[in-house]
Amino acid sequence: MALSDLLRPALLAAARSPRMERTVTKIPVTRNLVDRFVAGETENQAVAATTSILDSGRYISIDHLGEDTTDLAQANNTVSHYLTLLSALSQFTQNGEKDKAAFPPSPVRNVEVSLKLSALGQFLPQDGHKVALENAHKICTAAEEAGAWVTVDAEDHTTTDSTLSIVRELRQDFPSLGTVLQAYLKRTEADCKDMSGPGSRIRLCKGAYKEPASVAHQEKTAVDDSYLRCLRILMNGRGYPMVASHDPAMISAALQFAESKGRTADEFELQMLNGIRDAEQLRLVGEQQHLRVYLPYGEQWYGYFMRRLAERPANLAFFLRSLVSTN
Repeated sequence: MALSDLLRPALLAAARSPRMERTVTKIPVTRNLVDRFVAGETENQAVAATTSILDSGRYISIDHLGEDTTDLAQANNTVSHYLTLLSALSQFTQNGEKDKAAFPPSPVRNVEVSLKLSALGQFLPQDGHKVALENAHKICTAAEEAGAWVTVDAEDHTTTDSTLSIVRELRQDFPSLGTVLQAYLKRTEADCKDMSGPGSRIRLCKGAYKEPASVAHQEKTAVDDSYLRCLRILMNGRGYPMVASHDPAMISAALQFAESKGRTADEFELQMLNGIRDAEQLRLVGEQQHLRVYLPYGEQWYGYFMRRLAERPANLAFFLRSLVSTN
């Protein structure tokens, strides 16, 4: 077993550990490394990063970091952040007033926000489902006014049923609403079949949480095989697949599947995380592929940062080398 396979469970466990959070966030070098993946802590910093990404020909999906909210005031504060962000982002969209002539007609929206329903109150002890639904509805309404898309993020497997239920309710008013499915979950192949109908937008990723073997594939080869099966279902479907992967094999397969189904560039997109494989992102854009960058911002960056270290050995090696170089 590779060292990365041994470290990944430990890093994912650390992502949920308040004690480890206190330790890691106090290391001086951590903040500099976080800046590689996270746009900053404020809406202004997120908008500044957006400008650079859109100017490069890439699209963007912005996530205000936060999850597992158990406080109503905190959930409402998250909504306020999104409303402020969307107001600022409207300048970049086809609905915005800034240089409308610069936007060629396209069914694809260049700006998107991503939501974690647990940050909107999904698991509040009373009326969590109702609170998260209402809060997400407010954000979706503001996004429509701004000309931006919204995609609901996936979290650990215990949230999946509740999340997909809320997504179905929201899609009655916002049919362009997207959601995320994680290929390492054994249920995802069936979910792809169920949710790949007309107008659907599904972001397919491999998965980034520590999950038990009873619900999730554990070996890389099994996860890869599941990803390819799910990807084929989405490409054969009638929706808009969003291929979230840095794996060259998955990207190549996506392009082959799209070509075999006669999909145009406006009928699917590739997605990668901010700060990872930037040169490859730009290469794909140069080949006229739609590529969207997932850009997080906010003060609650620790869990996101640890999951990025767990996903790719290169990220962890970069972090460890930086620690050594500062001593």
